[in-house]
Amino acid sequence: MMIKKLYILIAVVALFISSAYAQKDPNAKKVLDQVSSKLKTFKGINANFTYVSKSRAGKVNNNVNGNIAIKGQKYYIKQGATEIFSDGRKSWNYNGANEVTVTALDDDKAMTPQKLLTNFYDNDFTYKLVSSAGAFHEIEMLPTDKRKNFQKVNIFIDKAKMMVTKARILDKSSNTIEFNLSNINTNANIPESAFVFNKAKYKKNIEVIED
Repeated sequence: MMIKKLYILIAVVALFISSAYAQKDPNAKKVLDQVSSKLKTFKGINANFTYVSKSRAGKVNNNVNGNIAIKGQKYYIKQGATEIFSDGRKSWNYNGANEVTVTALDDDKAMTPQKLLTNFYDNDFTYKLVSSAGAFHEIEMLPTDKRKNFQKVNIFIDKAKMMVTKARILDKSSNTIEFNLSNINTNANIPESAFVFNKAKYKKNIEVIED
């Protein structure tokens, strides 16, 4: 369940493909375009993450740590015993025990961690540059589709790395979700096998469910 919540968090700040035309702050767009261009120069990304969800009163409901690897449209997420793999065509959600769910990805609609860092802003969001004080640019993003289950997303772009390293999501109930990347390696040599679930490396009684 926890890894599914993490996946939802990443999806929230991903690209929602549509033809909606968003009102854009040119100052924010300039920063986001730089982030997108910078990501294309990275060999591969390895990082640690923290995921914290809080109630509207500030009470911490979940506090999760894990690891993430990204290479182009491929990604791998590990939190405790649970894991998510994706080779860009399908994803494997392993519950850490005896079940893995396999899902085919729609290239046009897939929401991936890679899009947390780039190409998530030009559709379905209005956005504005809130602040450039200190080490981060802060950009507020509002969904154009009010049916989304969140009110807004604030992303924080590390000026030195020119990449999104933090995000804060406010949901419809005014609960918040905070996502942080740390120990980031943007020159990681990640093998292709890291993005595919290999049943042979796990228990023999794992049930594979095709979604």
